[in-house]
Amino acid sequence: MAYGRFERLVRREILGSRELQECLEESRASGRHPEDALLGKGVPKHELLFCLAEYCGCPFVEYDEGLMAPYLVTLRLDLERQKKALWYPLSVNGGEAEVVAYAPDDPSVIEDIKVTLNVSSVSFRVALPQDLVRIIENNFDVNPNFRISGGRTPLALVRTAFAYRRSTYAYFRTLLAKGRTGLAFIRTGISFIAIALLFLRVFGAGWDILFSVPLLIAGVVMIFDGMKWYLPCRSVAKKPIDYECSEPTWGTTVLEARSSTGAPVIERSGEVPGADELRDHWGILSPVMRRRFLASDRTDLAEERTSLAGYRTVVSKARTGLAFTRTGIAFSGLGIGLIRSFHASGWTIFDVSLIVVGVLMILEGFHWYFGSRRTWLSGMACAVTRNMRETIWDFVIPAGHKRNGRGKKEKGCPPVRATDLPGIWATTGLALERTVLADRRNVMARLRTVMAHSRTGMAFIRTGISICGVGAGLQFYFGAGSIGWTILNVAMILTGLVLIVDGFRWAGPAEKMRIQYPYCYGDMEITVPDYGRPGRYWGKAVFSNDAD
Repeated sequence: MAYGRFERLVRREILGSRELQECLEESRASGRHPEDALLGKGVPKHELLFCLAEYCGCPFVEYDEGLMAPYLVTLRLDLERQKKALWYPLSVNGGEAEVVAYAPDDPSVIEDIKVTLNVSSVSFRVALPQDLVRIIENNFDVNPNFRISGGRTPLALVRTAFAYRRSTYAYFRTLLAKGRTGLAFIRTGISFIAIALLFLRVFGAGWDILFSVPLLIAGVVMIFDGMKWYLPCRSVAKKPIDYECSEPTWGTTVLEARSSTGAPVIERSGEVPGADELRDHWGILSPVMRRRFLASDRTDLAEERTSLAGYRTVVSKARTGLAFTRTGIAFSGLGIGLIRSFHASGWTIFDVSLIVVGVLMILEGFHWYFGSRRTWLSGMACAVTRNMRETIWDFVIPAGHKRNGRGKKEKGCPPVRATDLPGIWATTGLALERTVLADRRNVMARLRTVMAHSRTGMAFIRTGISICGVGAGLQFYFGAGSIGWTILNVAMILTGLVLIVDGFRWAGPAEKMRIQYPYCYGDMEITVPDYGRPGRYWGKAVFSNDAD
Protein backbone atom coordinates (compact mmCIF):
# COMPACT_ATOMS: atom_id res chain seq x y z
CA MET A 1 0.00 0.00 0.00
CA ALA A 2 1.32 3.48 -0.90
CA TYR A 3 3.01 5.14 2.03
CA GLY A 4 1.35 8.47 1.14
CA ARG A 5 -2.05 7.17 2.23
CA PHE A 6 -1.07 7.70 5.87
CA GLU A 7 1.03 10.87 5.54
CA ARG A 8 -1.63 12.76 7.47
CA LEU A 9 -0.81 10.73 10.58
CA VAL A 10 2.82 11.83 10.45
CA ARG A 11 1.90 15.39 9.59
CA ARG A 12 -0.43 15.66 12.58
CA GLU A 13 2.19 13.90 14.77
CA ILE A 14 -0.17 11.07 15.64
CA LEU A 15 2.59 8.63 14.68
CA GLY A 16 6.26 9.09 13.91
CA SER A 17 7.50 8.10 10.46
CA ARG A 18 9.59 5.24 11.84
CA GLU A 19 6.72 3.95 13.95
CA LEU A 20 4.40 4.15 10.96
CA GLN A 21 6.89 2.28 8.80
CA GLU A 22 7.25 -0.49 11.39
CA CYS A 23 3.48 -0.79 11.63
CA LEU A 24 3.13 -1.07 7.85
CA GLU A 25 5.84 -3.72 7.65
CA GLU A 26 4.16 -5.64 10.46
CA SER A 27 0.82 -5.58 8.62
CA ARG A 28 2.43 -6.88 5.42
CA ALA A 29 4.10 -9.71 7.32
CA SER A 30 0.87 -10.74 9.03
CA GLY A 31 -1.36 -10.30 5.98
CA ARG A 32 -3.57 -7.79 7.77
CA HIS A 33 -4.81 -4.53 6.35
CA PRO A 34 -2.66 -1.58 7.47
CA GLU A 35 -5.72 0.15 8.92
CA ASP A 36 -6.40 -2.83 11.21
CA ALA A 37 -2.81 -2.78 12.43
CA LEU A 38 -2.95 0.98 13.04
CA LEU A 39 -6.21 0.62 14.98
CA GLY A 40 -4.45 -1.98 17.10
CA LYS A 41 -1.72 0.56 17.83
CA GLY A 42 -4.32 2.93 19.22
CA VAL A 43 -4.72 5.28 16.22
CA PRO A 44 -8.21 6.83 16.41
CA LYS A 45 -10.63 5.51 13.83
CA HIS A 46 -11.69 8.98 12.69
CA GLU A 47 -8.07 9.85 11.91
CA LEU A 48 -7.78 6.84 9.62
CA LEU A 49 -11.02 7.80 7.90
CA PHE A 50 -9.71 11.31 7.30
CA CYS A 51 -6.53 9.78 5.87
CA LEU A 52 -8.51 7.66 3.39
CA ALA A 53 -10.82 10.51 2.39
CA GLU A 54 -7.93 12.92 1.87
CA TYR A 55 -5.85 10.46 -0.11
CA CYS A 56 -8.66 9.11 -2.31
CA GLY A 57 -10.42 12.45 -2.75
CA CYS A 58 -13.91 11.18 -1.83
CA PRO A 59 -16.12 11.23 1.31
CA PHE A 60 -15.83 8.44 3.84
CA VAL A 61 -18.58 6.34 5.42
CA GLU A 62 -18.71 4.20 8.56
CA TYR A 63 -20.71 1.07 9.15
CA ASP A 64 -24.36 1.80 9.76
CA GLU A 65 -27.27 -0.65 9.60
CA GLY A 66 -29.23 1.99 7.68
CA LEU A 67 -26.66 2.00 4.87
CA MET A 68 -28.55 -0.38 2.60
CA ALA A 69 -28.54 -1.07 -1.13
CA PRO A 70 -31.70 -1.97 -3.09
CA TYR A 71 -32.61 -5.65 -2.83
CA LEU A 72 -32.31 -6.20 -6.61
CA VAL A 73 -28.73 -4.96 -6.49
CA THR A 74 -27.89 -7.50 -3.77
CA LEU A 75 -29.29 -10.33 -5.89
CA ARG A 76 -26.67 -9.68 -8.56
CA LEU A 77 -23.72 -10.09 -6.20
CA ASP A 78 -22.02 -12.78 -4.14
CA LEU A 79 -21.32 -12.30 -0.43
CA GLU A 80 -17.90 -13.96 -0.24
CA ARG A 81 -16.67 -12.37 -3.46
CA GLN A 82 -17.61 -8.88 -2.33
CA LYS A 83 -15.92 -9.36 1.03
CA LYS A 84 -12.71 -10.22 -0.80
CA ALA A 85 -13.09 -7.47 -3.41
CA LEU A 86 -13.94 -4.90 -0.69
CA TRP A 87 -16.46 -2.84 -2.61
CA TYR A 88 -20.22 -2.67 -2.54
CA PRO A 89 -22.74 -0.65 -4.60
CA LEU A 90 -25.15 1.58 -2.73
CA SER A 91 -27.16 2.37 -5.84
CA VAL A 92 -27.18 1.62 -9.56
CA ASN A 93 -29.08 4.00 -11.80
CA GLY A 94 -28.77 3.51 -15.54
CA GLY A 95 -25.09 3.69 -16.42
CA GLU A 96 -24.06 5.21 -13.09
CA ALA A 97 -23.27 3.57 -9.77
CA GLU A 98 -22.53 4.86 -6.30
CA VAL A 99 -20.07 2.52 -4.62
CA VAL A 100 -18.40 2.31 -1.22
CA ALA A 101 -14.91 0.83 -1.58
CA TYR A 102 -11.68 0.40 0.32
CA ALA A 103 -9.40 1.21 -2.64
CA PRO A 104 -11.31 3.49 -5.02
CA ASP A 105 -8.00 4.61 -6.54
CA ASP A 106 -7.17 1.10 -7.78
CA PRO A 107 -7.79 0.79 -11.59
CA SER A 108 -8.50 -2.95 -11.26
CA VAL A 109 -11.23 -2.22 -8.71
CA ILE A 110 -12.79 0.41 -10.99
CA GLU A 111 -12.78 -2.01 -13.93
CA ASP A 112 -14.26 -4.81 -11.81
CA ILE A 113 -17.10 -2.54 -10.71
CA LYS A 114 -17.91 -1.40 -14.26
CA VAL A 115 -17.94 -4.95 -15.64
CA THR A 116 -19.92 -6.44 -12.72
CA LEU A 117 -22.54 -3.70 -12.61
CA ASN A 118 -22.51 -2.93 -16.33
CA VAL A 119 -22.03 0.80 -15.77
CA SER A 120 -19.78 3.40 -17.34
CA SER A 121 -19.51 5.90 -14.48
CA VAL A 122 -18.74 5.30 -10.79
CA SER A 123 -18.85 7.70 -7.85
CA PHE A 124 -17.06 6.52 -4.75
CA ARG A 125 -17.18 6.65 -1.00
CA VAL A 126 -14.31 5.19 0.97
CA ALA A 127 -14.52 3.00 4.09
CA LEU A 128 -12.23 1.04 6.38
CA PRO A 129 -11.96 -2.69 5.54
CA GLN A 130 -13.72 -3.87 8.70
CA ASP A 131 -16.55 -1.38 8.22
CA LEU A 132 -16.91 -2.32 4.57
CA VAL A 133 -17.12 -6.03 5.41
CA ARG A 134 -19.90 -5.30 7.91
CA ILE A 135 -21.73 -3.13 5.35
CA ILE A 136 -21.60 -6.03 2.91
CA GLU A 137 -22.68 -8.58 5.53
CA ASN A 138 -25.51 -6.32 6.70
CA ASN A 139 -26.79 -5.94 3.14
CA PHE A 140 -26.76 -9.71 2.79
CA ASP A 141 -28.60 -9.92 6.14
CA VAL A 142 -25.97 -11.88 8.06
CA ASN A 143 -24.10 -11.25 11.29
CA PRO A 144 -20.27 -10.96 11.32
CA ASN A 145 -18.39 -13.96 9.82
CA PHE A 146 -21.61 -15.79 8.86
CA ARG A 147 -22.15 -17.22 5.42
CA ILE A 148 -25.17 -16.30 3.33
CA SER A 149 -26.98 -19.33 4.79
CA GLY A 150 -27.10 -17.45 8.10
CA GLY A 151 -29.44 -14.82 6.67
CA ARG A 152 -33.09 -14.72 7.63
CA THR A 153 -34.34 -15.58 4.13
CA PRO A 154 -32.23 -18.75 3.71
CA LEU A 155 -33.19 -19.78 7.25
CA ALA A 156 -36.86 -19.20 6.38
CA LEU A 157 -36.40 -21.56 3.41
CA VAL A 158 -34.99 -24.22 5.76
CA ARG A 159 -37.96 -23.80 8.09
CA THR A 160 -40.29 -24.16 5.10
CA ALA A 161 -38.57 -27.42 4.18
CA PHE A 162 -39.05 -28.63 7.76
CA ALA A 163 -42.72 -27.58 7.65
CA TYR A 164 -43.21 -29.56 4.43
CA ARG A 165 -41.59 -32.59 6.04
CA ARG A 166 -43.84 -32.30 9.11
CA SER A 167 -46.90 -32.05 6.85
CA THR A 168 -45.77 -35.21 5.07
CA TYR A 169 -45.37 -37.03 8.37
CA ALA A 170 -48.81 -35.82 9.47
CA TYR A 171 -50.22 -37.27 6.24
CA PHE A 172 -48.49 -40.58 6.99
CA ARG A 173 -49.92 -40.65 10.52
CA THR A 174 -53.40 -39.94 9.16
CA LEU A 175 -53.08 -42.89 6.77
CA LEU A 176 -51.85 -45.09 9.61
CA ALA A 177 -54.75 -44.02 11.83
CA LYS A 178 -57.16 -44.89 9.02
CA GLY A 179 -55.40 -48.23 8.68
CA ARG A 180 -55.89 -48.97 12.39
CA THR A 181 -59.56 -48.03 12.04
CA GLY A 182 -59.81 -50.41 9.08
CA LEU A 183 -58.25 -53.19 11.16
CA ALA A 184 -60.85 -52.52 13.87
CA PHE A 185 -63.54 -52.94 11.18
CA ILE A 186 -61.94 -56.24 10.18
CA ARG A 187 -61.92 -57.53 13.78
CA THR A 188 -65.56 -56.56 14.16
CA GLY A 189 -66.36 -58.34 10.90
CA ILE A 190 -64.57 -61.46 12.16
CA SER A 191 -66.77 -61.41 15.27
CA PHE A 192 -69.90 -61.26 13.11
CA ILE A 193 -68.65 -64.10 10.89
CA ALA A 194 -67.72 -66.23 13.91
CA ILE A 195 -71.23 -65.92 15.34
CA ALA A 196 -72.83 -66.67 11.97
CA LEU A 197 -70.66 -69.75 11.34
CA LEU A 198 -71.36 -71.14 14.78
CA PHE A 199 -75.10 -70.90 14.14
CA LEU A 200 -74.73 -72.57 10.71
CA ARG A 201 -72.49 -75.39 11.89
CA VAL A 202 -74.37 -76.10 15.12
CA PHE A 203 -77.99 -75.68 14.01
CA GLY A 204 -77.65 -76.18 10.24
CA ALA A 205 -79.75 -74.36 7.66
CA GLY A 206 -82.90 -74.05 9.73
CA TRP A 207 -85.09 -71.13 10.67
CA ASP A 208 -82.10 -69.36 12.28
CA ILE A 209 -80.62 -68.84 8.81
CA LEU A 210 -82.59 -65.59 8.75
CA PHE A 211 -80.30 -64.43 11.57
CA SER A 212 -76.95 -66.00 10.65
CA VAL A 213 -76.84 -65.12 6.94
CA PRO A 214 -77.26 -61.34 7.47
CA LEU A 215 -74.56 -61.54 10.16
CA LEU A 216 -72.27 -63.40 7.75
CA ILE A 217 -72.89 -60.89 4.97
CA ALA A 218 -72.34 -57.95 7.34
CA GLY A 219 -69.08 -59.49 8.54
CA VAL A 220 -67.78 -59.99 5.00
CA VAL A 221 -68.74 -56.43 4.06
CA MET A 222 -66.98 -55.04 7.14
CA ILE A 223 -63.82 -57.05 6.38
CA PHE A 224 -63.86 -55.84 2.78
CA ASP A 225 -64.42 -52.24 3.87
CA GLY A 226 -61.72 -52.54 6.52
CA MET A 227 -59.21 -53.78 3.94
CA LYS A 228 -60.00 -50.73 1.81
CA TRP A 229 -59.07 -48.55 4.77
CA TYR A 230 -55.98 -50.58 5.64
CA LEU A 231 -54.31 -51.16 2.26
CA PRO A 232 -53.46 -47.48 1.57
CA CYS A 233 -51.58 -47.29 4.88
CA ARG A 234 -49.55 -50.33 3.83
CA SER A 235 -47.60 -48.07 1.47
CA VAL A 236 -46.34 -46.05 4.44
CA ALA A 237 -44.57 -49.07 5.95
CA LYS A 238 -41.49 -48.68 3.76
CA LYS A 239 -41.45 -44.90 3.59
CA PRO A 240 -38.18 -43.47 4.97
CA ILE A 241 -38.70 -41.38 8.09
CA ASP A 242 -35.93 -38.93 8.92
CA TYR A 243 -36.01 -38.49 12.68
CA GLU A 244 -32.37 -37.48 13.21
CA CYS A 245 -31.81 -34.12 14.90
CA SER A 246 -28.55 -32.24 15.24
CA GLU A 247 -27.51 -30.48 18.42
CA PRO A 248 -28.82 -26.88 18.63
CA THR A 249 -26.11 -24.27 19.20
CA TRP A 250 -28.06 -21.03 19.77
CA GLY A 251 -26.91 -19.46 16.54
CA THR A 252 -23.20 -20.29 16.62
CA THR A 253 -23.86 -22.69 13.73
CA VAL A 254 -26.71 -22.62 11.23
CA LEU A 255 -28.80 -25.18 9.39
CA GLU A 256 -28.26 -25.07 5.63
CA ALA A 257 -30.45 -26.51 2.87
CA ARG A 258 -28.42 -28.05 0.06
CA SER A 259 -30.08 -28.79 -3.24
CA SER A 260 -30.29 -32.36 -4.45
CA THR A 261 -32.22 -34.36 -7.04
CA GLY A 262 -35.04 -34.94 -4.56
CA ALA A 263 -35.93 -33.23 -1.32
CA PRO A 264 -33.41 -30.67 -0.02
CA VAL A 265 -30.68 -32.07 2.21
CA ILE A 266 -30.42 -30.08 5.44
CA GLU A 267 -27.06 -30.04 7.21
CA ARG A 268 -25.54 -28.04 10.04
CA SER A 269 -22.64 -25.77 9.25
CA GLY A 270 -19.40 -25.64 11.17
CA GLU A 271 -19.05 -23.24 14.07
CA VAL A 272 -18.87 -19.62 12.96
CA PRO A 273 -15.79 -17.85 14.35
CA GLY A 274 -16.73 -15.35 17.04
CA ALA A 275 -20.45 -16.21 16.97
CA ASP A 276 -20.46 -17.63 20.50
CA GLU A 277 -18.90 -14.49 21.95
CA LEU A 278 -21.26 -12.34 19.90
CA ARG A 279 -24.28 -14.20 21.29
CA ASP A 280 -22.99 -13.86 24.84
CA HIS A 281 -23.07 -10.07 24.43
CA TRP A 282 -26.77 -10.05 23.59
CA GLY A 283 -27.36 -6.85 25.54
CA ILE A 284 -25.21 -4.73 23.20
CA LEU A 285 -26.37 -6.24 19.91
CA SER A 286 -28.44 -4.12 17.57
CA PRO A 287 -32.10 -5.10 17.02
CA VAL A 288 -31.29 -6.39 13.52
CA MET A 289 -28.47 -8.60 14.78
CA ARG A 290 -30.75 -10.00 17.48
CA ARG A 291 -33.42 -10.83 14.91
CA ARG A 292 -30.86 -12.81 12.90
CA PHE A 293 -29.94 -14.90 15.92
CA LEU A 294 -33.62 -15.40 16.76
CA ALA A 295 -34.28 -16.59 13.20
CA SER A 296 -31.56 -19.19 13.67
CA ASP A 297 -33.07 -20.19 17.03
CA ARG A 298 -36.48 -20.71 15.42
CA THR A 299 -34.86 -22.85 12.73
CA ASP A 300 -33.21 -25.04 15.37
CA LEU A 301 -36.56 -25.37 17.15
CA ALA A 302 -38.24 -26.26 13.84
CA GLU A 303 -35.68 -29.02 13.32
CA GLU A 304 -36.47 -30.47 16.74
CA ARG A 305 -40.23 -30.37 16.08
CA THR A 306 -39.66 -32.13 12.77
CA SER A 307 -37.53 -34.76 14.47
CA LEU A 308 -40.22 -35.35 17.10
CA ALA A 309 -42.84 -35.60 14.34
CA GLY A 310 -40.67 -38.28 12.73
CA TYR A 311 -40.50 -40.17 16.03
CA ARG A 312 -44.29 -39.99 16.41
CA THR A 313 -44.72 -41.29 12.86
CA VAL A 314 -42.47 -44.28 13.54
CA VAL A 315 -44.34 -44.95 16.79
CA SER A 316 -47.62 -44.69 14.88
CA LYS A 317 -46.30 -47.39 12.53
CA ALA A 318 -45.59 -49.54 15.59
CA ARG A 319 -49.17 -49.09 16.87
CA THR A 320 -50.49 -50.05 13.45
CA GLY A 321 -48.35 -53.17 13.53
CA LEU A 322 -49.75 -54.06 16.94
CA ALA A 323 -53.29 -53.53 15.65
CA PHE A 324 -52.41 -55.84 12.76
CA THR A 325 -51.17 -58.40 15.29
CA ARG A 326 -54.42 -58.23 17.25
CA THR A 327 -56.37 -58.75 14.03
CA GLY A 328 -54.22 -61.79 13.24
CA ILE A 329 -54.86 -63.13 16.74
CA ALA A 330 -58.59 -62.82 16.13
CA PHE A 331 -58.27 -64.79 12.86
CA SER A 332 -56.08 -67.51 14.38
CA GLY A 333 -58.13 -67.82 17.55
CA LEU A 334 -61.30 -68.25 15.54
CA GLY A 335 -59.68 -70.89 13.31
CA ILE A 336 -58.26 -72.86 16.25
CA GLY A 337 -61.56 -72.75 18.10
CA LEU A 338 -63.48 -74.01 15.06
CA ILE A 339 -61.03 -76.86 14.37
CA ARG A 340 -61.12 -78.07 17.96
CA SER A 341 -64.88 -77.72 18.26
CA PHE A 342 -65.90 -79.62 15.11
CA HIS A 343 -64.85 -82.82 13.40
CA ALA A 344 -62.99 -82.80 10.08
CA SER A 345 -65.28 -81.79 7.26
CA GLY A 346 -65.46 -79.51 4.27
CA TRP A 347 -65.24 -76.61 6.69
CA THR A 348 -61.76 -77.67 7.84
CA ILE A 349 -60.05 -75.99 4.88
CA PHE A 350 -61.75 -72.74 5.86
CA ASP A 351 -60.66 -73.17 9.49
CA VAL A 352 -57.03 -73.83 8.52
CA SER A 353 -57.08 -70.85 6.18
CA LEU A 354 -58.15 -68.64 9.05
CA ILE A 355 -55.22 -69.89 11.14
CA VAL A 356 -52.68 -69.42 8.33
CA VAL A 357 -53.92 -65.93 7.50
CA GLY A 358 -53.90 -65.03 11.18
CA VAL A 359 -50.34 -66.25 11.69
CA LEU A 360 -49.13 -64.27 8.68
CA MET A 361 -50.84 -61.15 10.02
CA ILE A 362 -49.27 -61.69 13.46
CA LEU A 363 -45.80 -62.04 11.94
CA GLU A 364 -46.21 -58.95 9.80
CA GLY A 365 -47.58 -56.96 12.72
CA PHE A 366 -44.60 -57.84 14.90
CA HIS A 367 -42.30 -56.99 11.99
CA TRP A 368 -43.82 -53.49 11.96
CA TYR A 369 -43.36 -53.25 15.70
CA PHE A 370 -39.81 -54.53 16.07
CA GLY A 371 -38.70 -52.39 13.14
CA SER A 372 -39.82 -49.34 15.13
CA ARG A 373 -38.78 -50.35 18.64
CA ARG A 374 -35.30 -48.83 18.62
CA THR A 375 -36.61 -45.57 17.22
CA TRP A 376 -39.38 -45.60 19.83
CA LEU A 377 -36.86 -45.75 22.66
CA SER A 378 -34.57 -43.06 21.19
CA GLY A 379 -37.58 -40.78 20.65
CA MET A 380 -38.50 -41.10 24.32
CA ALA A 381 -34.94 -40.21 25.30
CA CYS A 382 -34.98 -37.21 22.95
CA ALA A 383 -38.17 -35.84 24.50
CA VAL A 384 -36.68 -36.20 27.98
CA THR A 385 -33.24 -34.71 27.34
CA ARG A 386 -34.48 -31.77 25.26
CA ASN A 387 -36.68 -30.65 28.14
CA MET A 388 -33.62 -30.41 30.38
CA ARG A 389 -31.64 -28.09 28.11
CA GLU A 390 -31.44 -24.33 28.04
CA THR A 391 -34.27 -22.54 26.29
CA ILE A 392 -34.77 -19.08 24.84
CA TRP A 393 -36.04 -18.04 28.29
CA ASP A 394 -32.57 -18.63 29.69
CA PHE A 395 -31.05 -16.01 27.39
CA VAL A 396 -33.16 -12.94 26.90
CA ILE A 397 -36.61 -12.86 28.48
CA PRO A 398 -38.58 -11.82 30.49
CA ALA A 399 -37.76 -9.28 33.25
CA GLY A 400 -35.64 -10.82 36.00
CA HIS A 401 -34.92 -13.95 33.95
CA LYS A 402 -32.55 -12.59 31.34
CA ARG A 403 -28.98 -13.83 31.19
CA ASN A 404 -26.11 -11.92 29.67
CA GLY A 405 -23.84 -14.81 28.86
CA ARG A 406 -24.44 -18.49 29.49
CA GLY A 407 -24.88 -19.34 33.13
CA LYS A 408 -24.44 -15.75 34.40
CA LYS A 409 -27.68 -14.47 35.85
CA GLU A 410 -28.21 -10.78 35.75
CA LYS A 411 -31.02 -8.61 36.98
CA GLY A 412 -32.75 -6.30 34.59
CA CYS A 413 -35.14 -6.12 31.68
CA PRO A 414 -34.84 -6.91 28.01
CA PRO A 415 -32.30 -4.37 26.69
CA VAL A 416 -33.97 -1.33 25.18
CA ARG A 417 -31.76 1.66 24.51
CA ALA A 418 -32.88 5.23 24.10
CA THR A 419 -31.56 5.17 20.53
CA ASP A 420 -33.79 2.24 19.59
CA LEU A 421 -36.80 3.52 17.71
CA PRO A 422 -40.10 2.00 18.90
CA GLY A 423 -40.76 0.44 15.50
CA ILE A 424 -37.33 -1.19 15.35
CA TRP A 425 -37.59 -2.52 18.88
CA ALA A 426 -41.13 -3.70 18.28
CA THR A 427 -40.09 -5.80 15.27
CA THR A 428 -37.25 -7.29 17.30
CA GLY A 429 -39.62 -7.89 20.20
CA LEU A 430 -42.10 -9.61 17.90
CA ALA A 431 -39.30 -11.80 16.54
CA LEU A 432 -38.48 -12.64 20.13
CA GLU A 433 -42.11 -13.48 20.81
CA ARG A 434 -42.25 -15.72 17.73
CA THR A 435 -39.19 -17.54 19.04
CA VAL A 436 -40.80 -17.95 22.46
CA LEU A 437 -43.96 -19.32 20.85
CA ALA A 438 -41.81 -21.71 18.81
CA ASP A 439 -40.18 -22.87 22.03
CA ARG A 440 -43.63 -23.47 23.56
CA ARG A 441 -44.64 -25.45 20.49
CA ASN A 442 -41.57 -27.58 21.01
CA VAL A 443 -42.55 -28.23 24.63
CA MET A 444 -45.99 -29.32 23.44
CA ALA A 445 -44.39 -31.42 20.67
CA ARG A 446 -42.32 -33.20 23.33
CA LEU A 447 -45.50 -33.77 25.33
CA ARG A 448 -47.24 -35.19 22.24
CA THR A 449 -44.26 -37.49 21.68
CA VAL A 450 -44.41 -38.73 25.27
CA MET A 451 -48.17 -39.30 24.97
CA ALA A 452 -47.64 -41.15 21.68
CA HIS A 453 -45.20 -43.45 23.47
CA SER A 454 -47.76 -43.93 26.23
CA ARG A 455 -50.46 -44.85 23.69
CA THR A 456 -48.07 -47.30 22.04
CA GLY A 457 -47.35 -48.91 25.42
CA MET A 458 -51.10 -49.21 25.98
CA ALA A 459 -51.46 -50.76 22.51
CA PHE A 460 -48.79 -53.27 23.47
CA ILE A 461 -50.76 -54.08 26.63
CA ARG A 462 -53.97 -54.56 24.61
CA THR A 463 -52.11 -56.87 22.23
CA GLY A 464 -50.77 -58.88 25.16
CA ILE A 465 -54.23 -59.11 26.68
CA SER A 466 -55.62 -60.36 23.34
CA ILE A 467 -52.98 -63.09 23.02
CA CYS A 468 -53.24 -64.06 26.68
CA GLY A 469 -57.06 -64.04 26.51
CA VAL A 470 -57.18 -66.28 23.44
CA GLY A 471 -54.74 -68.76 24.98
CA ALA A 472 -56.50 -68.79 28.35
CA GLY A 473 -59.92 -69.09 26.74
CA LEU A 474 -58.91 -72.04 24.58
CA GLN A 475 -57.24 -73.75 27.54
CA PHE A 476 -60.23 -73.20 29.81
CA TYR A 477 -62.78 -74.34 27.24
CA PHE A 478 -61.00 -77.39 25.83
CA GLY A 479 -58.97 -78.39 28.88
CA ALA A 480 -55.62 -80.20 28.94
CA GLY A 481 -56.64 -83.26 26.96
CA SER A 482 -54.11 -82.63 24.19
CA ILE A 483 -50.47 -82.01 25.10
CA GLY A 484 -49.73 -80.19 21.81
CA TRP A 485 -52.66 -77.81 22.08
CA THR A 486 -51.93 -77.26 25.80
CA ILE A 487 -48.32 -76.27 25.02
CA LEU A 488 -49.60 -73.84 22.38
CA ASN A 489 -52.13 -72.35 24.81
CA VAL A 490 -49.53 -71.94 27.56
CA ALA A 491 -47.10 -70.37 25.09
CA MET A 492 -49.79 -67.88 24.06
CA ILE A 493 -50.55 -67.03 27.69
CA LEU A 494 -46.87 -66.49 28.52
CA THR A 495 -46.29 -64.43 25.38
CA GLY A 496 -49.26 -62.26 26.25
CA LEU A 497 -47.99 -61.73 29.79
CA VAL A 498 -44.55 -60.72 28.49
CA LEU A 499 -46.15 -58.21 26.14
CA ILE A 500 -48.30 -56.81 28.96
CA VAL A 501 -45.29 -56.37 31.26
CA ASP A 502 -43.26 -54.76 28.46
CA GLY A 503 -46.16 -52.45 27.64
CA PHE A 504 -46.41 -51.27 31.25
CA ARG A 505 -42.65 -50.79 31.24
CA TRP A 506 -43.00 -48.04 28.65
CA ALA A 507 -46.50 -46.74 29.30
CA GLY A 508 -45.82 -46.19 33.01
CA PRO A 509 -42.83 -43.79 32.71
CA ALA A 510 -44.51 -41.99 29.82
CA GLU A 511 -47.64 -41.39 31.90
CA LYS A 512 -45.53 -40.21 34.83
CA MET A 513 -43.71 -37.78 32.56
CA ARG A 514 -46.95 -36.59 30.99
CA ILE A 515 -48.40 -35.38 34.27
CA GLN A 516 -45.20 -33.46 35.00
CA TYR A 517 -45.55 -31.27 31.91
CA PRO A 518 -46.79 -27.73 32.65
CA TYR A 519 -49.41 -28.00 29.94
CA CYS A 520 -51.20 -30.76 31.85
CA TYR A 521 -51.46 -29.51 35.42
CA GLY A 522 -50.84 -26.41 37.49
CA ASP A 523 -51.15 -22.69 36.89
CA MET A 524 -49.33 -20.98 34.06
CA GLU A 525 -48.09 -17.40 34.10
CA ILE A 526 -47.17 -15.65 30.84
CA THR A 527 -45.59 -12.23 30.49
CA VAL A 528 -47.59 -9.99 28.14
CA PRO A 529 -45.00 -7.83 26.34
CA ASP A 530 -45.58 -4.23 25.32
CA TYR A 531 -42.60 -3.26 23.18
CA GLY A 532 -43.36 0.43 23.45
CA ARG A 533 -42.64 0.41 27.20
CA PRO A 534 -39.76 -0.76 29.45
CA GLY A 535 -39.93 -4.40 30.49
CA ARG A 536 -40.68 -3.63 34.15
CA TYR A 537 -44.08 -2.22 33.11
CA TRP A 538 -45.12 -5.34 31.20
CA GLY A 539 -48.22 -7.10 32.47
CA LYS A 540 -48.76 -10.76 33.24
CA ALA A 541 -51.55 -13.16 32.35
CA VAL A 542 -52.24 -16.00 34.79
CA PHE A 543 -54.07 -19.10 33.60
CA SER A 544 -55.36 -21.19 36.47
CA ASN A 545 -55.82 -24.92 36.08
CA ASP A 546 -58.91 -24.63 38.32
CA ALA A 547 -60.55 -21.94 36.20
CA ASP A 548 -63.79 -22.79 34.42
